Amino acid sequence: MTNYDIFNGDADGICALLQLRLAEPREAKLVTGVKRDINLLKRVQAEASDRLTVLDISMDKNHEDLKRVLNAGAEVFYVDHHFAGEVPASASLKSMINEAPDVCTSLLVNHYLRGAHIAWGIVGTFGDNLSKSAKGMAKNHSLTAEQLQLLENLGIYINYNGYGSALAELHFNPAELYQLAAEYADPLDFIVDGAEHFQRLETGYHQDLSSAQGVEALIASDTTAVFELPDAPWARRVSGVYSNDLTNQNPDRGHAVLTAKANGNYLVSVRAPLNNKQGAATLCRQFPTGGGREAAAGINDLPADMLGAFIDAFKQAYP
Repeated sequence: MTNYDIFNGDADGICALLQLRLAEPREAKLVTGVKRDINLLKRVQAEASDRLTVLDISMDKNHEDLKRVLNAGAEVFYVDHHFAGEVPASASLKSMINEAPDVCTSLLVNHYLRGAHIAWGIVGTFGDNLSKSAKGMAKNHSLTAEQLQLLENLGIYINYNGYGSALAELHFNPAELYQLAAEYADPLDFIVDGAEHFQRLETGYHQDLSSAQGVEALIASDTTAVFELPDAPWARRVSGVYSNDLTNQNPDRGHAVLTAKANGNYLVSVRAPLNNKQGAATLCRQFPTGGGREAAAGINDLPADMLGAFIDAFKQAYP
C-alpha cells in the first residue's frame, strides 16, 4: 500500500495538508507543483488499497484520472473549493467540496478537524485572499494584532511562492516548503525558527510587487481594470498576489492581470470585485485552458488573437 498526498503548490493547498498531517501523521509520497499545475492526478499510478489525499485542485480538471484511480481500487479523500463538475459515484471516494466564494480548502480542512490546527488554517485562508474568513476563524483563537498580521503575511508569502511557469522560478519547491513548515505545529514558531525562509519569501515578494506596481493599466474604469506584465520570471511570480493586491485596494472593481508568454500568448489572472465575488470562473471557462473559482480564476494560455474577445467578455462580466 502506498499513500499519496496530492496538493496545490499554493498557500491553501500547503496549509490544508499541514493541518491534516499534524492531526493524522502519515508517511506519503508528495505530489505537487507550481500553482497552475492542477492536473496532478495524472502523475499517480495508483493500485488497489493505495490511499490518496487530494487537496485544492479542481475535481473537474482531474475527472478522468480520478475515475482511473478509483477503478484501480484506491481510496480517495478529496477536499476542494473549485468548480467540481460531476462527482464520481464511488464508495471509495470521500469528498468535501464547497464552491462558495468565501470558502477555501484550508478552511474546509479546519472544519473537518474541528479547529485542531486552526493557526495553519488561518494562514492558508489569508493566503487565498479570504481576509474576512481568516479573521473570523481567528476570533476565538488568542492572537495579538501583531501575531495575526504575521499569519496574514506568511499566508500571502507562501501563496506568492506558488506562482511561476516552472519550479525553477519559485523561491522554494512547494514540496520543500511544506516539509520545512511541517516541523512546526504553530506557524508563529516557523516564522521565528525558520526566519531565513520567511525572510527569503518576504524579500522576494516585496521586490516583485514593487516592480508590478510600476506598471500602467491597459484600461481602467470604475468597474474594470486590465494590466499587462512582461514575459519575465518576476512577473509570473507576482501575477496572482498582485491581482489580489489590486482587488483589495479597489474592492468594487474587477481586475485582470495579463502576463506575456514566450509563445506570444498570455497567462491571465482574474479577480472578481471583492464586494461582488462572482463570475471569474464562468468568464475564464469561456476560453481554452481557463478555470478557477467564482471569486478568482485564470487562463493558463490565452491565445493572442483572443485577447480582444477576452477583454470584451471581461467588461461584460463586470459592467
